[in-house]
Amino acid sequence: MIALIQRVKRASVTVEGTIVGKIDQGLLVLLGVEREDNSEKMVKLAKKVINYRVFNDENGKMNLNLTQVGGQLLVVSQFTLVADTGRGLRPSFSSAATPEQADSLYLAFVEYCRQQGVVTETGKFGADMQVELVNDGPVTFNLQV
Repeated sequence: MIALIQRVKRASVTVEGTIVGKIDQGLLVLLGVEREDNSEKMVKLAKKVINYRVFNDENGKMNLNLTQVGGQLLVVSQFTLVADTGRGLRPSFSSAATPEQADSLYLAFVEYCRQQGVVTETGKFGADMQVELVNDGPVTFNLQV
């Protein structure tokens, strides 16, 4: 599983002209699921996202995690993250999970984060989404398990 996380001041996702998910301070998580991913990897990645220290402390150092700053999550499915771009001029998606597997692990990731007490909003799996964000920093990390 891959999570591209961006520290944001605010973010939202719109589907067919309607905002379906919106957060204030927190993390925008673009989530990609690969064929070999499973619930163990999902939990490991979710814990890493929630506990990753990307927020500034009183000294301006990245020492605080999402829960320590009362941040929120906006989780958006992003199958293009798992693309193989190493050869040619067209990405290969041969390592991507099936839509059923990806949707199941995406929903499990969201539910796990909510169970940890994190306010978690979502996009709409498989939809054409427009994502707006104000990246704070900018701060962006690629997390993979």
